[in-house]
Amino acid sequence: MRPRPKKTLNMPKTVSNSSPIIHLAKIGKLDLLRDLSEDLFIPPAVYEECIVEGKGRPEVEIIKKATRWMKIRKPQDGNLVKLLRYEIDDGEAEAIVLALEINAELLLIDDAEAREKARIYDIPVTGTLGILLQAKHEGKISSLGDLLTKLAQTGFWMNERLKAWLLKEAGEG
Repeated sequence: MRPRPKKTLNMPKTVSNSSPIIHLAKIGKLDLLRDLSEDLFIPPAVYEECIVEGKGRPEVEIIKKATRWMKIRKPQDGNLVKLLRYEIDDGEAEAIVLALEINAELLLIDDAEAREKARIYDIPVTGTLGILLQAKHEGKISSLGDLLTKLAQTGFWMNERLKAWLLKEAGEG
């Protein structure tokens, strides 16, 4: 068993949607989530999206192993979940409600519309790119540019202006 790396961020309560989990697993960097928070929560709909709906994809085995340290927790406010599902998908809705209920300090979510919904509730958000940029600043990855290329190859979309900004912020552009 590998020793747990020392954490440089103090974020004891974090909730994740499926996108950061899936994309970080695809590029071999899912361990960055473990480094981010001792208490990483995912709702059941996120587990479904990552494991059940993703069945047969190579990253699913990596994610299954990671669910040993992720905490699966069902949000209690079913009415709010239903309301949010009118505009965003199941995993995003459950993740936002769970983040509210446990008073999470961070919500990991990539979808722009879902991020806007989370901000309405004053939930701090970041996504896959924010996690990678933070990891670069902390010396946990050597090249953000290489990982952005890998992400693009997995179908993760970002515009060129954002990519250029990220590389500049990482000291690579």
